[in-house]
Amino acid sequence: MVSITPLRDETLQKKNGTTPIVDPVLTRTAASAPSHAHTTMEQALDKGLKAAQSRFTGGLSPIALATAYADWALHLSSAPGKQLELVEKAGKKTWRLENYAAHCARNPSTSETCITPLPQDKRFRDESWQKWPFNVISQAFLLNQQWWHNATTDVEGVTQQHENVVEFTARQILDIFSPSNYALTNPDVQAQTLSQGAMNLFRGWQNFVEDVSRANTGKKPAGLDDFEVGRNLATAPGKVVYRNRLIELIQYAPTTGKVHPEPILIVPAWIMKYYILDLSEQNSLVRYLTAQGFTVFMVSWKNPDAEDRDLGMDDYLSLGIMDALDAVDTITDGQKIHAMGYCIGGTLLSIAAAAMARDKDERLKSLTFLATQTDFTEAGELMLFINDSQLTYLEDMMWDKGYLDTNQMAGAFQLLRSNDLIWSRVVHDYLMGERTPMIDLMAWNADATRMPYRMHSEYLRQLFLNNDLAEGRYQVGHRPIAISDIRAPVFLVGTERDHVAPWHSVFKFNLLSDTDVTFLLTSGGHNAGIISEPGHPRRHYRINTKTKDAPHQDADRWMAENNAVDGSWWPALAEWLADKSGKPVAPPMLGAPTMGYAPVCDAPGTYVFQE
Repeated sequence: MVSITPLRDETLQKKNGTTPIVDPVLTRTAASAPSHAHTTMEQALDKGLKAAQSRFTGGLSPIALATAYADWALHLSSAPGKQLELVEKAGKKTWRLENYAAHCARNPSTSETCITPLPQDKRFRDESWQKWPFNVISQAFLLNQQWWHNATTDVEGVTQQHENVVEFTARQILDIFSPSNYALTNPDVQAQTLSQGAMNLFRGWQNFVEDVSRANTGKKPAGLDDFEVGRNLATAPGKVVYRNRLIELIQYAPTTGKVHPEPILIVPAWIMKYYILDLSEQNSLVRYLTAQGFTVFMVSWKNPDAEDRDLGMDDYLSLGIMDALDAVDTITDGQKIHAMGYCIGGTLLSIAAAAMARDKDERLKSLTFLATQTDFTEAGELMLFINDSQLTYLEDMMWDKGYLDTNQMAGAFQLLRSNDLIWSRVVHDYLMGERTPMIDLMAWNADATRMPYRMHSEYLRQLFLNNDLAEGRYQVGHRPIAISDIRAPVFLVGTERDHVAPWHSVFKFNLLSDTDVTFLLTSGGHNAGIISEPGHPRRHYRINTKTKDAPHQDADRWMAENNAVDGSWWPALAEWLADKSGKPVAPPMLGAPTMGYAPVCDAPGTYVFQE
């Protein structure tokens, strides 16, 4: 465990004389947070039982799933009209498949289909799937999948969340039996097997045994040894200039003779290591911004353990954002700050900005939110796991250890994109016998972090379940805050294929805000869309600014009316920040030793190495 040395007196106040939004809370009383010491024997029995049970359910509540299926099954059983419709659809699909099979028998090389896969379904795109009998096999699977979608949706009386859960679960089960996942029904695998004398299957078996062995012994995934933080990841030069029990603050060395006076403070999500924004030298957002003449600071979150179980959202706000703002404010001699948040780091930053606006703290020059949600009513398929039953189960699962384990969190995200993250790897690594090449983004993704018990529970309940932030109930310092209080201009980024923060949900910031918002929609997903350096192939984005007095426009119309621009969106961000910054001046020194912010160590610091 890394020892933490305070770099300044915790009672130091902001330079502008305001009082802290949240007093730093390093310990909690029993009355304010659940703990082992104040849990009754009966409660401990229930929680321990669920924690043990969760090891076999992947963290999913059996009761929540059973409730969803009971809702669907009971309503379907009392809807004879829907049942007749499903019988009719089954008959029509069977007839279509029989006719198609007969046509294929007469024309084995036909390219015709009776059903087209969804745009995101890439399993059957290869030409080999157009040949008999694989065309019939794939079409039968797709028709069956379509029928189950009809069966699990549009059943009158079923709640929307229960319908989503049943439809999602049915899709996951069907994907297990996709013909692309098996050697006997996958033409690409068969071709490889014939041409290589089954050596692909032999290599695939070796890959499987190696992966199982690595997982059981706690070793890193294959190929990860080629990537190392501080060697070829997170290599932007700088210094850790502040450290507390939750964060290290990195100040990066300038790479230009002069810099804009206003610094950039980046707040990444704490469910990931910060260096996704400082990956390799060629795709580091940190390096790009410093090359554009900005002074960049980065929050590096501690990887919490059982001792941190009672850290809550207010601690992350106080020890994370507010302490970092104090340090940046002092080091840059009171310059206003461009604050940037990524994912839930952006959500926390929006909370801080709203609270600062309420308290007349005007240190923020602008706000940039990357794939950040503030309204969670359209938070995508993550909402499948958000209800009282599931959250209670999750809390009991975390209660045992004091944190959410990295494997449990990674498993949930993999389920959301099982075709891309699970089954495509099974086919490629185990059936084709070819190792998926490790890249820097995959290496970062494997470097997972934990989530404290209290914070994760508060985050899920207050934001996802109750939507308190969007509806004005979220409290900071025992008083509610509102996004509409923010007056700093906002640069808001969404990604087209985001399964964590869907761009329609990100776009809803426009409904809550009362300031100028520049919205940018970029190609890619939650991570790859953000890491979109200049020169990256096949990238595009759309951008437009809505002033605070302009009428609201819905997301789909916005997309239709704004044409795509080829290339990386990073230059657009740099230009926007430069327009809101002063004329370049000499760069500040790294840290402020006389003010209590002496450099502690070189970047990337120590917290990033915690496992």
